[in-house]
Amino acid sequence: MSLSPRRREEIIDALRRGTVPRSSLDAFAVGLGAFEGVLDEELRKVAAGGSVFKSVRGEYGCGKTFFARWLADHARKLGFASSEVQVSETETPLHRLETVYRRLMERLSTADTPQGAWRNIVDGWFFALEEDILAEGTVQGDDQKALIERTNELLEQRLTKVTNAAPTFSAALRGYREAQAAGDRGTGEAILAWMAGQPNVAAGAKRFAGVKGDIDHFGSLSFLQGVLTVLRDSGHPGLLLVLDEVETIQRVRSDVRDKSLNALRQLIDEIDSGRFPGLYLVVTGTPAFFDGPQGIQRLEPLAQRLHVDFQTDARFDNPRAVQIRLPAFSLERLWQVGCKIRDIYHEHANAPERISQRCNDEYIRELAAAVAGKLGGKVGVAPRIFLKKLVDDILDRIDQHPEFDPTQHYALTLSDTELTPIERQAMGAADVDDIELELE
Repeated sequence: MSLSPRRREEIIDALRRGTVPRSSLDAFAVGLGAFEGVLDEELRKVAAGGSVFKSVRGEYGCGKTFFARWLADHARKLGFASSEVQVSETETPLHRLETVYRRLMERLSTADTPQGAWRNIVDGWFFALEEDILAEGTVQGDDQKALIERTNELLEQRLTKVTNAAPTFSAALRGYREAQAAGDRGTGEAILAWMAGQPNVAAGAKRFAGVKGDIDHFGSLSFLQGVLTVLRDSGHPGLLLVLDEVETIQRVRSDVRDKSLNALRQLIDEIDSGRFPGLYLVVTGTPAFFDGPQGIQRLEPLAQRLHVDFQTDARFDNPRAVQIRLPAFSLERLWQVGCKIRDIYHEHANAPERISQRCNDEYIRELAAAVAGKLGGKVGVAPRIFLKKLVDDILDRIDQHPEFDPTQHYALTLSDTELTPIERQAMGAADVDDIELELE
């Protein structure tokens, strides 16, 4: 596929930092073809007013975050909004749905707005309402007062179901519209922030909109309904929401863990009930979270809902199942990804000829094997540091130094400071001579 210079730089810069790029991931995705057809089917179902829950399992390094961002990138190209929430013990505990909602809104993205898209979505929604009203022919475009009044009426009609569950959602939207019409941008921004779950919003802005307090655990679900309604009416077929690294709840206190598992069960049940038309919810976790005693097995109803038999050959996995497993990385896949990144880098390199000659397919295969070897042969742990080394140590140096030849001037080293805890654990001690003994 053809990438713009900016997209290429975003991919290369992210890999240089050792992180997963946020867009254009299909440019170097490998091994995901088995899922594409089913995921497209499910996105079409959501666009038609349905809802989908999907859990993704895989060991560290198999690409769960990559898969989630690849799917979100694909969904945005189809017009969806997307949001990725990293579940954590302190910043975003899963059992505090009001916090999850706030993070969702902070990271709300569309194809045009990489992050913080809520205001653009709301403005687009009001624009669509006004267009519908003007098409009726009963209100003139220059009659601002009548236009606002009719917009509020249509707003109430579109949000009937949401208003019954969360009347403050439509009240806040009216308040934002009135603040914008009055030229009071500060109040309007504060109202939108309150709707997005932000705490400490000025009391004056809330009084202006006729709301009070903050969005709580239960209110967040009703507000999510409102967000989905606004998205649909403003031209977005739905929202793809990723809850990444849900396995972190295994490390919290038992009472908090149980609350988190129950919150996940509640979300699944609400999706099954049809409460969230237009929502595609994805959660990612390790096999230990799905199968171990500190994960979903602690809550029998949740374990029943997510159970899938993975005893059969992975070749025959069902991608339509509620839980799917990602294949472990092999040296072949690692090499394929490396070649794709080399080709992407080649497109904006200062010295593309040197890149082709000195970082050929054979060298990339040798580098992949060397990195995996340094990590105790655990290929599944290798992709992040392999791609970082490929970009930072090899491609950048070839591009900047005419004399640099990695076969002559480069020896692979891995230091503790550049590795994650799991990568350090994989590297371990490869030989008894590597074990340091304290001798008295």
